[in-house]
Amino acid sequence: MSDDRYGNDVLANDPYAKRPVVIPEVLGELGLVVECADSGWCGAIIGWEKSIEGWSVLLEDRDARVRMFPALAGAFLIDGERTTITRPAGSKPVVATRTASGSRAVADARARVARGSRIWVEGKHDAELIEKVWGDDLRIEGVVVELLDGVDNLPDMLAEFSPDLSRRVGVLVDHLVEGSKETRMASQVMSQYPKTVLVLGHPFVDVWQAITPAAAGIDMWPTISRGTDWKTGVCNELGWPDDTALAWKQLLRRVTKWTDLDHHMLGPVEQLIDFVTHE
Repeated sequence: MSDDRYGNDVLANDPYAKRPVVIPEVLGELGLVVECADSGWCGAIIGWEKSIEGWSVLLEDRDARVRMFPALAGAFLIDGERTTITRPAGSKPVVATRTASGSRAVADARARVARGSRIWVEGKHDAELIEKVWGDDLRIEGVVVELLDGVDNLPDMLAEFSPDLSRRVGVLVDHLVEGSKETRMASQVMSQYPKTVLVLGHPFVDVWQAITPAAAGIDMWPTISRGTDWKTGVCNELGWPDDTALAWKQLLRRVTKWTDLDHHMLGPVEQLIDFVTHE
């Protein structure tokens, strides 16, 4: 018998050692209320649909608005706990008329008179992509999308616009990552205009990358060296014609619905629409 009362490895049974996090799975039956962990959208499950990312769940909120979310691992919250929603065996895709954003289409709906609130985007391509996917929703809600022509113009435009609770501004910016100029400016303006300005964004250098590689017809978006114009570099790397305007037209043509966009773009745009339409 060994005289070592502590054993050979004193850390072998460490009660404080980190254990792997186990995310519970819950059967996504009709009527179950869940919350999207990324966007905060909360609703009851009304069906399932197959998409390029696998099965997606349709959620209907208390205002009867319907949106679709990929049923990814740990993508939802139930009672505040991160959960994986699984599709019930034998459940069939829901057959419904929807807009390109996944919302339920409203037959013979007329565009609403424009609200005082606005959504601002950095450039023309951002606006065209939002129109392609969310255009029907925005017209019904009366939301106008306007161009910033660069995030540097944001403080001056806000000072001129003078946002208030009836004239909110939602701003979508590119390359909103930790330590960036865009992130610092976002914090500054939201502190200056609490409850009336919301700045969100995606991590991509350019909105082109918000289109999934599968939808763009490529294996992956290439990494472009600093100092090289990103769009030009992409065209060169992918062997596309050296015409960025033409390349964008072809890319935009390939986008037909929300599943053609990366979730890092989907979540922020949905949140901004909710923010500027809140009454």
